[in-house]
Amino acid sequence: MLESVGSLTGSPWIYAMVALSVLLDVFLPVLPSGVLVIAAATAAAAGSATGQMTHAVPDILVLTFCAASASVLGDLVAYRLARRGGARLDRAISRSRRLTTAQERLGAALAHGGGALVVLARFAPAGRSVVSLIAGAAQRRARDFVPWSALAGLSWATYSVALGYFGAQWLGTTWLATGVSLLALFGAGAGATYVMGRQQPA
Repeated sequence: MLESVGSLTGSPWIYAMVALSVLLDVFLPVLPSGVLVIAAATAAAAGSATGQMTHAVPDILVLTFCAASASVLGDLVAYRLARRGGARLDRAISRSRRLTTAQERLGAALAHGGGALVVLARFAPAGRSVVSLIAGAAQRRARDFVPWSALAGLSWATYSVALGYFGAQWLGTTWLATGVSLLALFGAGAGATYVMGRQQPA
């Protein structure tokens, strides 16, 4: 596996690719940003295991910083666009009972310091997109949203990098390690989706 990933992860450009993927997946949730982060972290573990800790091997701290920063930046772009979306976005949200309810719940949560919902949504498929857009459409203050977005981005990035790095350390740099890491990432997403669904009113 590392041979096929090596050409991608063996260059400092991997940081730019990770950042771009994470930045854009707020608008295109189908982008495999989590997979790319795990693959890069796995390559870092491989370099550590062979003693080849050079500039060509992704550094897990830099990787985490890139992924977290890009996550916050993407959230902020979506939030700003939604704030300026005006009546058209409001009408789109009002046509969906679920989105209207989510907007109300998120607004109340942010207003009362309950922005843990933003962190939880970061792990759910497309949850980041929905939360960022709704926070903007609801005209929530940036100071109420951005700190929680930063915590969400850092939590997600740290979790994803840790899965790839320690999965490879424990199971070896094999398809099995990558598969287990991806299952853990998707499992966290499924768990976040379930918890968020349980919080929705009937």
